[in-house]
Amino acid sequence: MYNLVYANESGEFYDSDFQAVGRTGNRFVEIMEEELTPLPDNAGLVLVPGGHPIAINNDGQFALIREDPYQPGQAYAVGATLPQGYTRTLLPAYQRKDDDQLLPLLGYAAVVSKGDQLYVAAVQTDELHKWEPQHYSSADLPQLIDNRINKHPENRILKHLSGCSLDYHCFTAQNIFYTRWEGGLPVSPACNANCLGCISKQPAECCPSPQNRLDFHPTVQELVEVGAYHLENAPEGIISFGQGCEGEPSLEAEKIVPAVKAIRDVTLKGTININSNAGYTEGVKKIAEAGLNSIRVSIISANPQVYNAYYQPKGYTLNNVKESIKVCKSKGVYVSLNLLTFPGLTDRESETEELIKLIRQTGVDMVQIRNLNIDPDYLLSKLPQNPEEELLGIPTFIKTLSNELPKVKIGNYSKTII
Repeated sequence: MYNLVYANESGEFYDSDFQAVGRTGNRFVEIMEEELTPLPDNAGLVLVPGGHPIAINNDGQFALIREDPYQPGQAYAVGATLPQGYTRTLLPAYQRKDDDQLLPLLGYAAVVSKGDQLYVAAVQTDELHKWEPQHYSSADLPQLIDNRINKHPENRILKHLSGCSLDYHCFTAQNIFYTRWEGGLPVSPACNANCLGCISKQPAECCPSPQNRLDFHPTVQELVEVGAYHLENAPEGIISFGQGCEGEPSLEAEKIVPAVKAIRDVTLKGTININSNAGYTEGVKKIAEAGLNSIRVSIISANPQVYNAYYQPKGYTLNNVKESIKVCKSKGVYVSLNLLTFPGLTDRESETEELIKLIRQTGVDMVQIRNLNIDPDYLLSKLPQNPEEELLGIPTFIKTLSNELPKVKIGNYSKTII
């Protein structure tokens, strides 16, 4: 039996004698061993604001635990935020008031205890080395930023990325200044979707966005100064258009195309990548023809109703996304899906079947599983529901993808292609 972990009013964490419960979609469930892994060193424990935990009580019933079982005061649900390389299998089980403010955009995972060990509802799905926090936010980062900006003092992208690095601790922004691995190259302040979980632009009545969106249109010269330097000098270098701090990069195809060509005039090293919703097929096609190496296509579902409810696309459909993937494949571009993964949605039987069908139809090379950071109740209130539908569970979902699509790589983040 795995025990409930909860927080008191002071934010201190405790375990209890109650049996822990997880959540998948709108269902509370007992937690199975295959859904857990020891809490990684780089995971974070967080209190779920306003959330009182659900557990199995001594009578074997699901019960709301409002009061701290061992001392005066209220009990609050606890979740974990996961490092890169781990995929969440269950959400924390809790109940909040309907009028509570939406939760921050975090990927809460269930946390439990057994003996002296904490466990998290997650499975490891990729190697961790490049994305371990000890490689980032080092004491010399401010000086590295200053040194780089001094080389191109008029470059607004570098100034923007300096804020992303120091204020938001964005790893791909920091890699530009560390001159290594995958570096972000934001280009577009505009978007053709209105995603429920957008991390750079949310409506005023929603949760606060965790970072500011790019507020200018970079020039081709600015893109080339950052991109060419990174690919020429960074080990295992990748530059990626389409960061969390921007909108849809393919809308800036008229700048990305000459920038890609100019970068390749300087260096043939490294991988040029774009993270895109792939809805603007004409823009994606132009960029692919210019010399793009890889594209990571954001998708939450291969079901048009679910897709539209989440992305709220403006002027495109899921069919445009499929066409963009096919175009990229015809141009020799390596295609990954950035699969926004949510327990109780992604692992629905029908969702799994439709996703496999899309991958087979389009020739996708890789599925990058990405834990969706969003308030679960808010998300599920916006999506079509089928409460009777069979759920595979996230571990079985991943195994099903591997078995049905043996040539498709399963992981968590982009790799160097050339």
